[in-house]
Amino acid sequence: MRAVILLGAVLVAAVAAGAWPGDPDGRIVGGVVHQEVTKGDSLRAIGSRFGVDPATLAFDNGLRLDRPLAVGQRLRVDHRHIVPAGVETGAITVNIPQRLLFFGEGERVFHAPVAVGSRGWPTPMTAFTVLVKEVDPTWDVPASIAAEARAKGKILPEKVPPGPANPLGRHWLGLSVGSIGIHGTNAPASIYQSVTHGCIRVHHDDVATLFELVLVGTPGRIVYEPVLLAEAYGDIWLEVHPDVYRRIRMTPAEQVRQAAVDLGLDGRIDWEAAARVVAARHGIARIITLR
Repeated sequence: MRAVILLGAVLVAAVAAGAWPGDPDGRIVGGVVHQEVTKGDSLRAIGSRFGVDPATLAFDNGLRLDRPLAVGQRLRVDHRHIVPAGVETGAITVNIPQRLLFFGEGERVFHAPVAVGSRGWPTPMTAFTVLVKEVDPTWDVPASIAAEARAKGKILPEKVPPGPANPLGRHWLGLSVGSIGIHGTNAPASIYQSVTHGCIRVHHDDVATLFELVLVGTPGRIVYEPVLLAEAYGDIWLEVHPDVYRRIRMTPAEQVRQAAVDLGLDGRIDWEAAARVVAARHGIARIITLR
């Protein structure tokens, strides 16, 4: 589907065959929308739905992060992202630093923001297979999570039945990686954070769509790519996320430099703009073309 070069934690999108939503060359997904604030909305809630950090939303709209939103207020939401290397038709890819899930559909790609494991409970980087598909699952509380809750003075039941209190939501995809799964959630504002015990949480609308796309036996992989570089629409794009698990030895700037040289793009990059993107780590695909 795509020819790419992968340099450690740096994605370089080189050639794409087939149109993907957002970018006819297959390198960018998402877009720019204007969202009207409704009652109960917050930067966190809106960002979790679109896959944008609250701080990035605040920055892009000239807002203070600690100031509540006003009903009727309109926000510019830029949720463009670079598709990771190796996304294949009929397979799932989860990029942990991006906190995004991708599923290839021929010339299309489904993508959704997710919550991933915290630093203390990291989501494993590995290939996997979908072993189980279940609607309205019962949550069998793992002993480790029950012990953690007891240490905080909270007692969890052995099982949580289907319903609004079930943290798995209405859809469960059990993976061939221990007790890890892809599932819905009863805490949608937690999406697009690194807060789980290793599982991959998806908004209930997105997981319902994904549930219909995948089969038992669907392959997938979990990758760790905090820095992504691509060429699309005649421009050079850079996306930088925090190294949440502190796995990468090279600095983001070093990764971008190496990728640009290997692709022959170094002469077309505005390096001051690239430095600003690296420093901000906004987690959105930004244009860094030299004008």
